[in-house]
Amino acid sequence: MRDKTAPGSMPVPAHFMNAQSAMVGVRGRDLFSTLRTLAFQGLRQPMHSTRHLLSFGKQLGRVMLGDTPYQPNPQDSRFADPTWHLNPFYRRSLQAYLAWQRQLKAWIDESDLSPDDRTRAHFLFSLLNDALAPSNTLLNPLAIKELFNSGGSSVLRGARQMFDDLLHNNGMPQQVNKRAFEVGRNLAITPGSVVFRCEMFELIHYKPMSEKQYERPLLVVPPQINKFYIFDLSPEKSFVQYCLKNGLQVFMISWRNPDARYREWGLSSYVQAVDDATEVCRLITGSKEVNLMGACAGGLTIAALQGHLQAKRQLRKIGCATYMVSLLDSQVESPAMLFADEQTLESAKRRSYQSGVLDGRDMSRVFAWMRPNDLIWNYWVNNYLMGKEPPAFDILYWNNDNTRLPAALHGDLLDLFKHNPLIRAGGLEVCGTPIDLSKVNLDSFSVAGINDHITPWDTVYRSTLLLGGGRRFILSNSGHIQSILNPPGNPKATYFENGKLTSDPRAWYYDAEKKDGSWWPQWLEWIQQRSGEQRETVFSVGSNKYPAMEAAPGTYVHMR
Repeated sequence: MRDKTAPGSMPVPAHFMNAQSAMVGVRGRDLFSTLRTLAFQGLRQPMHSTRHLLSFGKQLGRVMLGDTPYQPNPQDSRFADPTWHLNPFYRRSLQAYLAWQRQLKAWIDESDLSPDDRTRAHFLFSLLNDALAPSNTLLNPLAIKELFNSGGSSVLRGARQMFDDLLHNNGMPQQVNKRAFEVGRNLAITPGSVVFRCEMFELIHYKPMSEKQYERPLLVVPPQINKFYIFDLSPEKSFVQYCLKNGLQVFMISWRNPDARYREWGLSSYVQAVDDATEVCRLITGSKEVNLMGACAGGLTIAALQGHLQAKRQLRKIGCATYMVSLLDSQVESPAMLFADEQTLESAKRRSYQSGVLDGRDMSRVFAWMRPNDLIWNYWVNNYLMGKEPPAFDILYWNNDNTRLPAALHGDLLDLFKHNPLIRAGGLEVCGTPIDLSKVNLDSFSVAGINDHITPWDTVYRSTLLLGGGRRFILSNSGHIQSILNPPGNPKATYFENGKLTSDPRAWYYDAEKKDGSWWPQWLEWIQQRSGEQRETVFSVGSNKYPAMEAAPGTYVHMR
C-alpha cells in the first residue's frame, strides 16, 4: 500500500473537456448565454459585486506597492522565465493577473448561482483567463528577447505564420512542423503487407521479427477517429515492433478515412468489419482464436464485438482482449457537458448528417481547447510572438493527421454518451443482438492514464468492471497518448497496480502499488501466456487465399 494521501486527493485531470465534449461540441450561443447569466447576476447582487470589486482594488493596490502575495502554479511554464519575478514591471503585471483570477473565482463561488451555473461560469472564465494571460502579448519577455536577438525579424516571421494559419489552418496555430515527417518514410515503416482490403478497412500483416512465434495472432483495432500508425511511429516507440520482436503475430486494421458517401457506417458496421478481419486472421494463421487489442473507440468496438459474439455463442473465436484508454461506461463528468442539453445533442447529430461526416479538424479544435495553454497559447507564443517554427514531434504529427467520422457512427457515439447503455444488460443492440458485457467471460487487460483528459482514468476503471472474466487494470503515470506509447527504457515511466478491483476507484488507488518502469513488459508476459504454443517462425505474410497485396502502410492511411 502507498503512503496515505489527503482526503479527496485522487488524481483527476484538471481540465474541463474530454472525448464526450469533442463529440458534442460547445456552441457559441451556449457560452454567450452563460455570459448573459453572469451579467444579470452582477445586477441582481450589486452589493456582492461591489464587495469583490473593492477587494480586488485593495489587492491591486498592494501589488502596485510591490507586494507579491500570490505565486503561480510551479507547473505553469508560461511564467517560468525569471523576468516575471525579478523585473518590477513584469512582477506587478503577473501579480495583478493572479489577483484578478483569484477574485473572479471568489465572486463566482460566493454568488447565489446554482451549482450548474457556477460550474459553467468557471468553465467560461477559465478559457477567458487563459486567453488574457500577460504571457500571450508581445510584451512576453521571451518575445522581447527574441525580438532583439533576431533584429526584429521574429515579428515578421510571426506575422507571416499567423497569416498562413488564418488561410490554411482555420486560424489555429500549427502544433508541428509537418515537413519533417512522411508516413512510410520515417513513420509507419515496420515491414509488412496489406493482405485484405474492403471499402471500410485494409488489414496489414506484419513480417515476423523473431525466430519463434506464438500461434495465436494479435489483431490491433485502432480508434476510428485516428490513423493506425500511433502504434508504429519511430522504431524505438513502435508498439508493433515490440510485439514482433517478442514472438507475437501482429495484424493491424487501417480504417478508411470516410467521406459523405459512407455516412451510414455506424457502430454495427465497424463491429462487423472487425469480425471480418478476425476471420481473415484465423484463416491466414490457422489459429482457432484471435487475441484482440483496441484503443480508445477501438476498445469500444472490440467490446461490442465480443458482446455480439457471446449472444451468438461464437465467443470461442476470441482468446482475450486488451483495452487501451477505452470508455465502455460513458458517464463522464465535465463542466463542458453542462452545455449539452437535448437541443445541443440533436444539433450535433443534424450537423454531421447534413455534411455526411464529422470533420476531424472540428474535433481537433475542441481537443485543443481541453488544454488551451499547452495546445493553443503555447504555440501562439512560439509561432507568432517569437516567430519560431513549431517543433518536429512525431506524436503531434500523428495527432494532426486528421480523419473524419461517418455521421451514423457519430450519432451512435452521441447516443452512447447520452444513455450509457453498456452498463445495463441488453441496453445496446449491435448487429441485431443485445449486448451484455458481464457475460463476456474472457480475460482482459485494461490501461488508463492518470493525466488523461480525454478518457479520464476513473471512467476507464469503471469500464473495466463491466467486463466478465479475469480482469487486470493498470494506471500509467501519463496522458491519453503517452499511456499507449510507453516503451521500456523511459526513466520517468511509472504505473500503479492493485490486483483487487473494488467498485470504488478511490479505494483502488489508495491501495495501489506504484511501480517503476513501463507497463509494456507486464502486458507482454500477460499476452504471451494467452497466445498458445510457440513454433518455428514462417517468415512470410498472408496466405494463398490472402496473398500480400502491397507493402505496409498501405493505401488508406494516406487518404485525406
